[in-house]
Amino acid sequence: MKSLSLPRLFALSLRQLLRESHSGELRVLFFALLVAVAASSAIGYFSARLNGAMLVRAAEFLGADLVLSGTQPASATQIASGTERGLKHARSVEFSSVIATDQGIQLSSVKAVDDAYPLRGELKSAAAPLQPEQAGGRPQPGEVWVEARLLNSLELKVGDSIEVGRQSLRIARVLTYEPDRAGDFYSLTPRVLMHLHDLDATGVVQPGSRVRYRDLWEGPAQNLGAYRTAVEGSLAANQQLLDAHHGNRQIGDALDRAERYLNLASLAAILLAGVAVALSANRFAARRFDASALLRCLGLSSRQTLLLYSLQLLALGIVASLCGALLGWLAQLGLIALLGDLLPPQIPAAGALPAIAGVATGLVALAGFALPPLAALGRVPPLRVLRNDLQPVPMRSWLAYTCALFALGLIMWRLSLDLRLTLALLGGGVIAAALLGGALLLALNGLRRLLARASLSWRLGLGQLLRHPLAAAGQCLAFGLILLAMALIALLRGELMDTWHAQLPANAPNYFALNILPAEKAAFEKQLRDLSPHAEALFPMVPGRLVAVNGQPVQALSEDVRSERALQRDLGLTWSQALPAGNQVVAGQWWQDTPGSGLPGVSVEAKLAGNLGIKVGDRLSFSVAGQTRDAEVRSLRSVKWDNFQPNFFMVFQPGTLGDLPVTYLTSFYLPSSDLRSPIELARAFPTVTLLPVDVLLTQLRSILDQVTLAIEYVLVFVLAAGFAVLFAGLQATLDERLRQGALLRALGAERELLLRTRRSEFALLGAVSGLLAALGCELISYLLYHLVFDLPWHPHAWLLALPLIGALLVGAAGLLGTRKALTLSPLHLLREG
Repeated sequence: MKSLSLPRLFALSLRQLLRESHSGELRVLFFALLVAVAASSAIGYFSARLNGAMLVRAAEFLGADLVLSGTQPASATQIASGTERGLKHARSVEFSSVIATDQGIQLSSVKAVDDAYPLRGELKSAAAPLQPEQAGGRPQPGEVWVEARLLNSLELKVGDSIEVGRQSLRIARVLTYEPDRAGDFYSLTPRVLMHLHDLDATGVVQPGSRVRYRDLWEGPAQNLGAYRTAVEGSLAANQQLLDAHHGNRQIGDALDRAERYLNLASLAAILLAGVAVALSANRFAARRFDASALLRCLGLSSRQTLLLYSLQLLALGIVASLCGALLGWLAQLGLIALLGDLLPPQIPAAGALPAIAGVATGLVALAGFALPPLAALGRVPPLRVLRNDLQPVPMRSWLAYTCALFALGLIMWRLSLDLRLTLALLGGGVIAAALLGGALLLALNGLRRLLARASLSWRLGLGQLLRHPLAAAGQCLAFGLILLAMALIALLRGELMDTWHAQLPANAPNYFALNILPAEKAAFEKQLRDLSPHAEALFPMVPGRLVAVNGQPVQALSEDVRSERALQRDLGLTWSQALPAGNQVVAGQWWQDTPGSGLPGVSVEAKLAGNLGIKVGDRLSFSVAGQTRDAEVRSLRSVKWDNFQPNFFMVFQPGTLGDLPVTYLTSFYLPSSDLRSPIELARAFPTVTLLPVDVLLTQLRSILDQVTLAIEYVLVFVLAAGFAVLFAGLQATLDERLRQGALLRALGAERELLLRTRRSEFALLGAVSGLLAALGCELISYLLYHLVFDLPWHPHAWLLALPLIGALLVGAAGLLGTRKALTLSPLHLLREG
């Protein structure tokens, strides 16, 4: 045979691929690549479309080209600086308030706007619920626009009046859309839109109230740039400039966390699919040693032989990757539908880039995992046509492992885009696989002593595992990981949430009261004691921002420290003589045990102190009510944040902030059947904000359910990849199983004996996988309960079912994957051998 050109080699490879398309290893290889590309493409499309929606609507989310946002009004100089440059200006003030009627109360998000609002986008409203919406307009003085859900919850209709603080306002229209609204994720409370002219009459906004002031600006980019330059130097610690690139996101941390979980689930599916690719490629190469030797005898060079089979795998990989990209595109439609309430209403298309990235992921996995066994085909000696016991010259082991590790690292980096996380996952995965794999190998070797006393079917089944201990250990690890992932999802979604709620006492606070004015403190406390004998004490609160640590401005700290959220917003500062409930001093001492010093003391929450590098004895500077106050760190506290009581990052020594404008807050419990007391309390104190925690928990639990459902949706890919690994492992030993079955049948073994042998082998494999999953799930749950959720751990008896589930699943899959060994003629197999 003369040397073939590349086109002829490619044509030959396609003909061979079509002729051998029925072979088991090619089907498993195709399915494994399909799963890997589908998982990668689905998550890629989801992320790209979400980011695209954020970019397209960023300016509309702001309602302007540039926004000056802060917890205090903009200064006259800052306003004049914008108007002098010809920029259009609008104002809005946002706060929370309780809307009270005779039918009930409802915590609402209130926004007061002027006649110029909004500068970008349009308000939309309707004359009544379910009526066609209209764009444009805004509430006039004396009017409010409210969401339909506020009408439903309080049994109101358009034309009725509601009370915002001390002001009665008439409902004019139903609010359906705000351009600069933060989106459904943040809309845990109904929205109320009023005119800025009525704000002072409500009496809700007082010194120390939680309010966000927004000055909106619109104009040419050059003028906006000049305004930004002029204002940036005068920004207070509680002010920031927002533009289309740094403005609000419609989704919050829960969705970001879900995206990371989805990436990890996608990564697990891709890595399992990679293992299936490696096993299938190994059998692909082993079954073609004879054909490769024959081609070498016919004159094909070693390089051309390797190229021929490489083109076969490349063609298979391209077809599988394209089908996987299409499946991933369809899957992301379902994922977006599951998370519909958390996402923007209009999500742009993502183009072809996620599909291209998914295809590239599949081809990288194919190259990294299939190259080591494939390289052997180019080194098969021609003499093998006469002596089939001759094996190809083995590839250097370090090169094979390098290829696989490089493919793993590249895929991880593409998914996480974090080098440290990539290295941690890669290193941790290798160490964990080595430890568990070693334990499994020792266990398998220990089974050898039991074979002498076992029945014939068990001896045959265990003997198959012991002949291939590495393959058996790999299959146990892979399927154990699948069962572990599913068990953890069930644990986190169900029992962990129930356990968390069980930690709350029967009378745990279910209401928070905020914005209590000093003049009303005594009266509110008296009425609250009559309603709820176990109400918490009233804590004073002053909004303030940490601006310096040991004289160093926070802007000069490292980037990791500056990213801490506590530095990007005002904190609720308080003071207390006694250590608050649920707090524990972990460093330093409380006031009564601390000698006096030149600076007043402050106690800092321990986790925040660790993030900021703060220790006992450091000097902190705060911007409070336009003043700078210094304090010395006297202690660090651990805080139990989930006890539904007022908790604070910073607790000052009594007398430190008493000269500043202050409001009070507390929490208390009322029976869920008591609907009248909150209404009476809200009417008696209209400026006080009552926050019903039960409602928020219900809404947040709904969001958590959606996110968990999305993660389970992606874990279907993980399960499919796990089955690909299982069938790839079965295919890798199928030839030997066929010969063994043919020999046993030729020696008189009945079909029933072979079935019992297969059942014994695969049931044991599945049971061990389930046992590993149960142990791993218990270990992870222990760490989660103690290190993350701070809950008492207890064993989970239902995890004992995992070995049985594993035995059933793996047993069924094993019998299905090796049924050929029971159906083919023994004479045919022995002649072929």
